[in-house]
Amino acid sequence: MRNSAFLPLLIGVAVLPAACTWVNPSPSGDSVRVAYDGNVSGCRDAGTVGVSVTDKVAFYHRSELKVRDELETLARNEAATLPADTIKALDEPKDGAQHFRAYVCGRTILRERGAVREATPPPPPGDTQTFPAKEHR
Repeated sequence: MRNSAFLPLLIGVAVLPAACTWVNPSPSGDSVRVAYDGNVSGCRDAGTVGVSVTDKVAFYHRSELKVRDELETLARNEAATLPADTIKALDEPKDGAQHFRAYVCGRTILRERGAVREATPPPPPGDTQTFPAKEHR
């Protein structure tokens, strides 16, 4: 009879590690920018990314902030495989899932229908000129 008192505790200890997940950014996902302000002007669409994580285990609801952070990290990792260098959330997280739009905003190689091409090559050295934004007096 004494062992039956410890059964709920044993189950709780077994379930607790399942409630904690850690999503690490990949080296390429670490360089993907999140457009929190939504500004993706001048960027090209690279596709949609859908990600999901566990938001509750049994009756335990995980921290909303932790779930959001893990969704963003997963989306950045996934966007890097497209490849894209920027993501923007399309909706709010719901039941541990969220959708993001991926964009190419900088010098990233973009794959289109099997072909690889470079996005916006930089100007040749020595071809650029700079001008002051405002004349000083």
